[in-house]
Amino acid sequence: MTMSMKPIRAICLSICIGASMSAHGAEPAVSQWAHPGADGKLIYRTTPAGDRIMDFSFAGYMGGGVAIPDVPVKKTVMPGGPNDDTAAIQAAIDEVSAMPLKDGFRGAVLLAPGTFMCSKPINITASGVVLRGSGGEGNSQTTIKLTGNPHLAISVKAPAAPRGRGAAPAAKGEAFESAQTSIADQYVPSGVSSFKVADAAGFSVGDWIAIRRPVTDAWIKFMHMDDLVRDEKPQTWIRAGTFTTTERKIAAISGNTITLDVPLSDSFDARYLNPPGTAVLKIRPPAELSQVGIESLHIESPPQPINHDQPHFQALRISGQDCWARNLVIDETMNSVGVTGRRVTLSRVAVNRKIDHTGSSKPAEFAPDGTQILLDRCTVTANNVWFSATGSGHSGPVVLLNCTFHGKSAAESHQRWSTGLLYDNCQAPQGEIEMRNRGSMGSGHGWTMGWGVIWNCTAKDFIIQNPPGAVNWMIGCIGQSQSAARPFDKEPKLPEGTIDSMGTPVGPKSLYLTQLEERLGKQGLRNIGY
Repeated sequence: MTMSMKPIRAICLSICIGASMSAHGAEPAVSQWAHPGADGKLIYRTTPAGDRIMDFSFAGYMGGGVAIPDVPVKKTVMPGGPNDDTAAIQAAIDEVSAMPLKDGFRGAVLLAPGTFMCSKPINITASGVVLRGSGGEGNSQTTIKLTGNPHLAISVKAPAAPRGRGAAPAAKGEAFESAQTSIADQYVPSGVSSFKVADAAGFSVGDWIAIRRPVTDAWIKFMHMDDLVRDEKPQTWIRAGTFTTTERKIAAISGNTITLDVPLSDSFDARYLNPPGTAVLKIRPPAELSQVGIESLHIESPPQPINHDQPHFQALRISGQDCWARNLVIDETMNSVGVTGRRVTLSRVAVNRKIDHTGSSKPAEFAPDGTQILLDRCTVTANNVWFSATGSGHSGPVVLLNCTFHGKSAAESHQRWSTGLLYDNCQAPQGEIEMRNRGSMGSGHGWTMGWGVIWNCTAKDFIIQNPPGAVNWMIGCIGQSQSAARPFDKEPKLPEGTIDSMGTPVGPKSLYLTQLEERLGKQGLRNIGY
């Protein structure tokens, strides 16, 4: 193992911000955008249109504030010495995967202490299965040592995960009747949970819905994304005629007003979305794996002094809902951890690279590309990477809480209009945290993030910019705020984001934990180790 988990353990909520507060006075500052009122509950300032910082507390396993379970062991696998262990591990997983579900779980496969040589991916394709090592470090460490041709170490994904929408044919034996309407409000602010539709008939409490926000020529022009050029060739930010999708569950219906289970991370302005307007469709529940965990492992790759465009070893991909990974130490992989789906927690996952990545295009060591994703006390130690990078068109909440990034690299929103990202008490002492317009970089990444928040973070540099019609907030942060033009343009410098209390941390220390406690009480904090 090349790095220990000690950097993770060294970072906690009180240490991260407490030292900074002592340097700036005993009392934290107060943000105008979110601060406790007389009753202790948060008061939010809104924009003139009604937008506000969203409630991020729904991010994480089971929607936040729920303890990750300790699933009983059903199979134990011993290391096979110099032999390839992939088949033995896979056989144990397949055996547990065939067991019946009981309260949502089948059981855990335990890997004994020692080194397991793996030349192929380990695949979990059934719900309710946990792959658990005996430890990510120390005398009981379990190491998955990647050998052979470059490959992914562990994949969590259903063999086929249809996500039927609208009037698509139902699966065999599955009754489904779709309903469709459109948003009737002229403007729906970011951060709210309710909106009016043209006709709520056909919808019921408990239904899953897809809110389809159209990408129109008018919106693209309003965002100044219609003139991207690279190497004298036009670049496409997001293609007109497509749409971005937010999936939610209906919590209440009153007349034609629908209330959602989780707030919206984007705004909906009819001036730029009509025609055709924003559609609201009843959909089938997402057919994804659930209740799958990866725990207490060390994953080790051969050193990779290469560009990520070449074949390379990767650590973990999770595509599911109500899944988790915790207590992992990952050495020398590249594009290490990717998450899609919803309600997923990564807790105390450390990615370490001693060998620098080569080339200007960088790998993303964490890629939180779903919704209700929580990265809690995760770390990256590496140069010339993206510590964390979001993909295209994802709706939050996505939260990075008490994460620490070492090296000359950046954590950033990476491309093409995702919304609802929170950096909360994150540290990048040698690096950057960015929410910006990437212009023609990466074939037209353009505006990468709207309605994002950087809260009580420390970094060498920040680049935070406000997109047209949206806000990105930086509150209580320590570091240098940099103004910048769109990449490949010298001028003009784009407007900086909405900056509050720069250089002085604010109270409450953690936005996410405060929102979580307000919603679920102190037990919600205890359930996730706070």
